[in-house]
Amino acid sequence: MGLGSKLDVPVCDLSLLRGIWEVRVKKHRQRQKKEQERIEKSALPKIDQQWQYRIYCKTLKTHERNLLHHYLERSTLPDTQPHTETEQPEQKDQQDHADQEQNKLVFRLDGDRWMNFPKELQWMTYLKEWHVTRTRICRLPEYLAAFTQLTVLEIPKNTIAELPPEISKLTELRELNVSYNRLLKVPPELGNCEKLERLQLAGNHSLSELPFELSSLKQLVHLDIAENRFISIPICALRMISLQLLDLSNNKLTDLPEDMDRLVQLATLFVHRNRLTYLPQSLTNISTLKMIVISADELHCVPTKLCSNPEIKFIRLYDNPSSAERRKKKEEEKKEKKKKRWRDPKEEEEVKKDSGEKEFMEAYISSLQDRDTVPFSTTKVSISCVL
Repeated sequence: MGLGSKLDVPVCDLSLLRGIWEVRVKKHRQRQKKEQERIEKSALPKIDQQWQYRIYCKTLKTHERNLLHHYLERSTLPDTQPHTETEQPEQKDQQDHADQEQNKLVFRLDGDRWMNFPKELQWMTYLKEWHVTRTRICRLPEYLAAFTQLTVLEIPKNTIAELPPEISKLTELRELNVSYNRLLKVPPELGNCEKLERLQLAGNHSLSELPFELSSLKQLVHLDIAENRFISIPICALRMISLQLLDLSNNKLTDLPEDMDRLVQLATLFVHRNRLTYLPQSLTNISTLKMIVISADELHCVPTKLCSNPEIKFIRLYDNPSSAERRKKKEEEKKEKKKKRWRDPKEEEEVKKDSGEKEFMEAYISSLQDRDTVPFSTTKVSISCVL
């Protein structure tokens, strides 16, 4: 090759290459999704479940097995019973109501004697609601993903440390309450439950962030993340466009973002028991806002439209201790940390599950919602009684 010869170097548009690879990746993910759906619809898991059920029934006594069969057969009952033409309309309505109550498929578990879910629960995949409270259960069962018809999952005041990624299979879920447990984080897979309307994560104490994937919860109207360790509003919360109630009370907030007006349907905002010194002007752009509850000890700057608007109930709470009391409290906390390793585990558990103060505040605020006017401020008072 001579010195005067030229090399032809092919020139490619990087955007074209990127587009080609994005199409390939999209097709690959679609194939994976179809394969996963094919496996889920396959008869093999159902056959395995039936055999496991038969093996379990062999371990039961006759009366226990009959009772279990009777309970499981409820899933095959029709929603309504046939009626004759001679029935009166009132009798028909009463019968329909009774049938609906009978066929309401709800699972309830309560009491600290429970450390695990009962084995027979895995075959009750037709259930619509779970209500599990005040137990010593620390994890959700592996077969949770099989309960695809579940609409309500209420599991507050237990010792649950994590939510499994399989929760993404509960696509019909409307309400999820995991308050007063021991969650350290929330799985991003929860964002797949796009029909979720209420999400309650209060009182987990170590929870400090929410995954961005929860931005896909566009139907969420109630978000409660009170009594945790959030230092700012999660980014995903500002993208929940249907949100009507946001409870951020008793966290570590020092300010609110300037784009709060993203929440165009927000009606109630709880930010008391934080250390906010001002409220952003963007809150005045939310036309649906009806109530704001805030601790006013360190509050110095409030938009005039918020506190003077007759359509908004602006409630100031003076419940934070004074500077001297705060220093004293910090010293007590240091002493408490030294004694923490000697604390009784049961005592620590009770501290974590104490929701009395939050319930009192909710009752008080609820009473203010029915009033035409609200007090300018409220001071917390402690009362002790000797019986």
